[in-house]
Parts: sequence; C-alpha cells; structure tokens
Amino acid sequence: MPNHPRYICIHGHFYQPPRENPWLGTVEIQDSAAPFHDWNARITHESYAPNARARILDERARIVNISNNYAWMSFNFGPTLLHWMAGARPEVLGRIVEADRLSRERRGGHGNALAQAYNHMIMPLATERDRRTQALWGVEDFRRRFGRDPEGMWVAETAVDVPTLEALAEAGIKFTVLAPSQARRWRRVGDKAWTEEGGVDPSRAYVQRLPSGRSIALFFYDGIVSQQVAFERLLDDGEKFLARLHGGFDGGRRHAQLMHIATDGESYGHHHPHGDMALAYVLDRLANDPDVRLTNYGEFLELHPPEWEVEIHENSSWSCAHGVERWRSDCGCKTRGDWHQRWRGPLREALDRLKEQLDHLFGTRGRVCFPDPWSARDAYIRVLLDGYAQETTRAFLDEYAHPDLDPQQTTDALRLLEIQLDSMLMYTSCGWFFDEISGLETTQCLQYAARAIATARHFNRELEAEFTAALARAPSNLPRYGDGRGVWEQCVKPAVVDLDRVLAHHAISLLYQNGDHGLDEAQAYEVEASDVAIRSRGAGHLAVGRLAGRSRRTWHRTESYFAVVHFGGLDFHAVLCRDLDPARFQAFSSELLATYRAGSMAAVMTLLAREFPGVAHRLDDLFRDEQRRIIRIVLDDRFEDYNRAFTRFANQDEEVLNRLGKLNYPIPGPFRAAATTFLDVNLEEQVGALVGGDETRLAEIEHLCDRGRAWGYKPQGKALTKLLSEGLRTTIKGLRRGDLATSASLAGRLLDAAAVLGLRPDLWEAQNEFLDAFAELADAGEADEALLGVFQGLAARFGVSPSMLGWRP
Repeated sequence: MPNHPRYICIHGHFYQPPRENPWLGTVEIQDSAAPFHDWNARITHESYAPNARARILDERARIVNISNNYAWMSFNFGPTLLHWMAGARPEVLGRIVEADRLSRERRGGHGNALAQAYNHMIMPLATERDRRTQALWGVEDFRRRFGRDPEGMWVAETAVDVPTLEALAEAGIKFTVLAPSQARRWRRVGDKAWTEEGGVDPSRAYVQRLPSGRSIALFFYDGIVSQQVAFERLLDDGEKFLARLHGGFDGGRRHAQLMHIATDGESYGHHHPHGDMALAYVLDRLANDPDVRLTNYGEFLELHPPEWEVEIHENSSWSCAHGVERWRSDCGCKTRGDWHQRWRGPLREALDRLKEQLDHLFGTRGRVCFPDPWSARDAYIRVLLDGYAQETTRAFLDEYAHPDLDPQQTTDALRLLEIQLDSMLMYTSCGWFFDEISGLETTQCLQYAARAIATARHFNRELEAEFTAALARAPSNLPRYGDGRGVWEQCVKPAVVDLDRVLAHHAISLLYQNGDHGLDEAQAYEVEASDVAIRSRGAGHLAVGRLAGRSRRTWHRTESYFAVVHFGGLDFHAVLCRDLDPARFQAFSSELLATYRAGSMAAVMTLLAREFPGVAHRLDDLFRDEQRRIIRIVLDDRFEDYNRAFTRFANQDEEVLNRLGKLNYPIPGPFRAAATTFLDVNLEEQVGALVGGDETRLAEIEHLCDRGRAWGYKPQGKALTKLLSEGLRTTIKGLRRGDLATSASLAGRLLDAAAVLGLRPDLWEAQNEFLDAFAELADAGEADEALLGVFQGLAARFGVSPSMLGWRP
C-alpha cells in the first residue's frame, strides 16, 4: 500500500417516493410497472433484491460467488421505502439489515447504513419545525430497522442550507454527503484565509462550524466518476469502472485519500440492467486489493478526522444547477425538452399556503388535545412504525395527550396528527422533479393534500376552494387538464376515500368473497359484516346486511346497513342506509329477498328506492385491486364464450393457415386473431399444468408451437416467461422437502418448455432457491453422493458453477 493510505467508498442512495394510497396505506396496482404489481415491486426485483444477492460470474457466465453488495458499500434507504419493504419483501430487508451488521464487524463498529430524512422533503424549503421532525423521524426509523443510532444521514437531493445542517446536528447526526459543487469555500483548520478556487478536494473529510456552536462533518463525493456511473454507462464494463475508481487517486496528495462516489442506488440494476453484477465484481476486486481499503464514511471519519473546514453554498443540491429552484420554479432543469415547468412555482405556493393553515389548526386545536402538540408530533413516528397498533397508539396518547380525553377528543387528536403527517408527505421532492403536474409523483403529493383538506373539515375548516384557486395558476402541459385545478378534479378528487366508500367497497366485494369478509388492501380500516344474506339470480346477485367500520388511524367508527344489486356484467348498485332501526331493517331485508326471488328487477329497485334511502355507489368506487379482481371474475364467462368460438375457428382453419404460411401469404387479420387467441390461451393452460407437475404437457406444448410456427405465430412472451420463472422457483423449493428426483425432473421439463417456446425465464429466484436448498441440506449432513449428483445435474442448466457445490471438475 502507498505511504499515505488509500480508501474507496461507493455510496448508493436507494429511494422511492411514497406510493401508498394515502387513505388506505397500501400500494395499489400501477399499470405502468407491468408485469409487476407496482413500481416498488418492479424496482425491488430489478435492483434492491439483486444487490442483496449479486452474481459474480466466471468466463462461461456461471455463478462462482454470491455477494451481498450492501455489506461492502455505503448505502441509505428511504424510510417510506423500508416501511413498504418490511411488509412486501421482508427477506430483502433482512439481508440489508444483516449487511449493516456484518459491516460493523469489519469496520470497527461503523455500519454501512446511513439514515435518511423521513420522506425526501427538500429541507431548505421546509419550515423549521418540519426540518426538525424530518430529521428526528429519520433517526427513529433507522433505530427501528437497524437496531442502532445512525452516524450519518442523507438528505433529499443533497439539498442543504445551514439550518438543515443544524437540524441534523441537533438530531445527533455526525456527517452527511454532498456534491462537490456545494462547497463554497474551505481552509485548513486554524488558517485564516479561505480558498474558493480550483474545486474542493473530495478525498478528505471536512467540518462545517454551525452558528449554534455545533459542527457536522461533510464529505464531497467525486462528481466526475459519480456522473459516469449514473448517466454514462460506466457500469457496462466492470474493468473500466474499477480503473476509474483507481484513477480518482492523486499521487501528489500527502494525506490519506478517500475516493468515493455517490449515485442513486437504482443505478445498480434498475437504471442499468446487471449493474448489480458490475458493482459486485468491482467490490470483490477491491476487497482483495492490497493497495486500497474498502471503507465507509463512519470508519474513515474515525481514522482520519477532518483537518480542513468548509462552508457550503446555501440552498444547493446535487440535481439542480440553480440550487433548489427545481422545486419551486421553472428553472430549466427538466427531463423532457419540449415541456415547460411553469407549474412548479404556483404548486409550491399553493402547498405553502395550505401548510400555513394546517399548522395553525394544529397549533391551536392541538392544545386542546396535547400539552405540547409539536413534541407529540415528533413522537408520532412510534405509532407509524408500529403500523397504528392500538396498544402503541394508546401508550403514545397516555404519554403525550391530556389525560382526560373523551372518545371524540381522542379521534380529534389522532386526526390532527394525521393532518400533520399528510402535510409533510405532500412535500415529497419527486412532486416537482419531473416535467408535468399531472404526473404520477405530483398527483401523489396532491392526494396527500386532499386527505389533509378532507380531515380538516372535521374541525370546520374549509380549505379546498382557496387551494384549488391557487392550483388554477399552475399550467399543465396537457390540454386535457389545462391547469392544476383540472388535475385536481380529474386525478385527485376521484381518488378520495372516506369510511362510507370503504363500507361500499366491502359490500360489493362480499358478492365474490365466499364468506371471507377481510379487505387486504384497506389496511387502514377494519370492517365487520353481520346479518348478511346473499342471493343469485341468473347472472345477477343481491346482498343485504349490516357493516361496522373503524379507522385504525383515527379510531373513528361508523355503522350502516347495506344493499347491493348486481344486474349482471359490470353493473352494480350499492346503497348504504343509516335511517333504519334493527326491526325495520329485518322487515326490509325479508321483503327485499322475497321480491328478488319472485318479483321483477323493477320491483326490487322500487322497493330499494322507497324503503332504503341512502347514497348509491358503483363498481367505480371499489379500490383498484379489488375492482380488477371482480372485473376478471365477471368477464370470465365472456372469455369462455370467446375462447370456444376461437377454438372452433382455429381448428377449422388450421390447414388454410399452414398453406398460407408456406405460400408466404400475409395472414388475414381475422384468421390471425382467432388462431393467436387459441394458441395463447391453450399454451398458458398447458404451461400452467406443467408448472403444476404434469410433465406430459410438454408434448402438447411442442405440438401447439409447431401449429403456430407454420404461419409465424410468436408466443406471448411476458405472461409465459413469468409463469415459467415462478414455476421454476416453486419447483426448486421442492428440493428442500426431499423431493429430489421429482423436483429435478420437473425443473428440467420447465427449462425444456422454455426452450421450445423460445423464451428465457428469469432464473434469479430459482438460482437462489437452488443454492439455499443445497446449503441447507449440506449443513444438515445430507449431501451424499446421490444428492450431489442431482444438484450437479441441475447446476449446469441453472448457470451455477460446480464450485458453488464444493466440487471441482
């Protein structure tokens, strides 16, 4: 190693904006993320999970090692992303936490993980109270996930000013990471003269003195190499990536050098496919390089405390050349060149005014509920981290609320805290980052605003009219919206949820739940059904009964009787009624059921209108995932009719299609549509049966492919690839149960089917199951010669080197 030590640190900022439906607390289906349910699921599959088990390959593209990249790199994860991951992909979160534990063992107690300010708010544009809460919530979330206090904290877009650094230091944060352009001037500690020329030296740590008397260490990453990783495809070549990292050292420096880069963590796999593997290769090479030491910021700070001090550029960031203007003006920073961003300033102004009103409400009405409302808000993160568990909420209220709150005052207290939560989430930075006010990220922010406005109505505050008037000054790029008020009316208001909509959702869903009345996607609410009667008539249905709902967040309760009439198809009519006493409801229910059984639908609707007054709800009011599920059920019969017709046409015209194919004659549209649908449906059915264990289906798959090949048919790749990939994963799981021969044979047939179909299944999950199964059996002492033979046979087909099984050819 050179005389002055050389260190390398690679930092990944792993983050997604909150995607949950603000009222339900769950992520609904996002079609743009297909074939995955939503963008969190897709990016986890492409980046977060692969970096926890990154492949290192040999010259024959076989796996020779698996690396948990998080154990060797510096990283931070957004708290709201980790909240989703804890429920949706806990095994990935477990590997991330384990990586931090391993890094503490290697790095003198300093973990690789950094905290992050809670919901990616642009801190210099936040209020003083919000900056404090964002830092405290980020710290508390980190403690819960990683079981220790954080040393460093990442701030959204590295956007800082001195008050932001004060908030971090007050929260106990020792350092943060910034872009080199954010350093205004610097000098050796003890010197009087400042330097502003030539650019800050990113190879050392600096200290920033703060007006309060506190200080915080700052690291300025290497901007050139970070840019090449993020935007210039440096990850396409592991050797070039390695060379660029080594090239960041300067032989003329006479101090311990830290070569470090920082990018969005999604660069490693999502933005750049297989970027996780390039990173694993580089980290593996560096870990075995005697001339450099892989490190993290906490370890480097202990080994080489700052000998230089720095002052930052106020209101600066890593992703806007104009400071923080990207989040409040049409500064010119954009992703699409032909669209303006004149909406950014009016949106910021509208939210700032709303925020002012919501904070005033909290500060005044909050004193009725809390001795110190703002301290209560700082502590509310405990309730969020426990998923609104009733015992946690009760303990929180016992500690922070006035002791004599009645049930209505308790609900008011919780509503006020939820308003504050939404008033921070509506400032998530992605709402301004992109180019159009109707975009997914901006409408998400507006939905948080909508929930806060709706909740404020319980305190006789009507804020919507003023807010939408301000939004009208925010022009959209799309004529269909016109401006922000158009976006509000078309994209935000239809998404608003109240407890009545939850009850209506449940009532309609009862028709298709076979007695299971739970609503997985409405986790913010609890609903119980009683006195339920369900009847069917032809293609239609009727349901009548009683529902009791409760908000798990605010403890608000409501009850209602309901009646649902399904006329067939997608035509549903649901009514909630609270104007009946139990005796009148029982009489009405009996009469409705009798009329439905023997009378006309006109008589049913007349009775409903006369005796059951209330607000009507339709299929449109169902939450998105349940709506999709019911639509699929309703349309199944229609699909069967179509499939029977297409099967008949395809069989009748098989010889004609073959002849046309041989003549290179363009296949007429109706012929192609019928034959393609027939083959799509039948191939999916046959592959599904093969996945289920019926190996005889492989012959039928070959036959169907032969039929289509004659006229140029191509299988529907996405659906079949997903089916085969999942089938391989579940099949390989069988190896752990001791079903060696059966599982190995079926896995081989599934790979054969993929070859016949011309598809390349995603083997990542199956490879993990394969290696985990072998490790478990080997650890249990069951790796005899027969078992090893089975695994060696599969290893070749799964792209796994024999060396991973402890065997050398």
